[in-house]
Amino acid sequence: MAKLPDPETVDPGELLRAYESGEIDLICVLGPTASGKTRYAVELARALGKAEILSADSRQVYAGMDIGTGKDLGEYGDVPYHLIDIVPAGMKFNIYQYQSDFADAWADVRRRGAIPILCGGSGLYIESATRAYKFEKDNGVPVSRLPQSVYYIGTLVTREERVARIDRRLEERLQEGLVEEIQSLLASGIPADDLIYYGLEYKFVTQYVLGQLSYEDMVVALGNAIHQFAKRQMTWFRGMERDGVRIHWVRP
Repeated sequence: MAKLPDPETVDPGELLRAYESGEIDLICVLGPTASGKTRYAVELARALGKAEILSADSRQVYAGMDIGTGKDLGEYGDVPYHLIDIVPAGMKFNIYQYQSDFADAWADVRRRGAIPILCGGSGLYIESATRAYKFEKDNGVPVSRLPQSVYYIGTLVTREERVARIDRRLEERLQEGLVEEIQSLLASGIPADDLIYYGLEYKFVTQYVLGQLSYEDMVVALGNAIHQFAKRQMTWFRGMERDGVRIHWVRP
């Protein structure tokens, strides 16, 4: 098992100084699912003063897909957020659309004098926003329209903590109406195959609603899939580090 990085302490005052001096032009809070990154980003935004959060989640862009994507919009409170609920459920949204929307939102936040904080766990979306040179040759947004100096913060939890959090959160989402949310999406006319395409909660719960899985088998299969997904997220972030990205890991 890979050793966890040593946790650090990030000083919001130093971050504010670095941003105001032009040393950095974006703060990025990343981490695997259920690691507390949204809560950390919101607390950081409040500590910085005038800051706004830009989501880097490949499924939270879809309106109406709330419980399954874990939007938890109540966590934001008075902190403005962007790139959530920007397209209807059922649409196929791609990385280049996200990159373009991010570029517009990032520029708008800065133009209004606020500090942009990118927050999410979708590694490809994060890299499309912060390492644009990897996408430019494939008709991505020009590098000049995107951040040049990013300060990365990673939310660090042990494997045991992550497993417990994922299991607890899945139980909570089922109690909050995850099955009913997906039944409603199907009833609205979204084809089952489109929901299955979104993966994880939308795949396995749709299969349960269609009678392809028992409730018990759905819960087990979904839980296992989320655990595997979180592991892949950490593998992606450690790969970014091997590629030269400096991530400051913190205990949320």
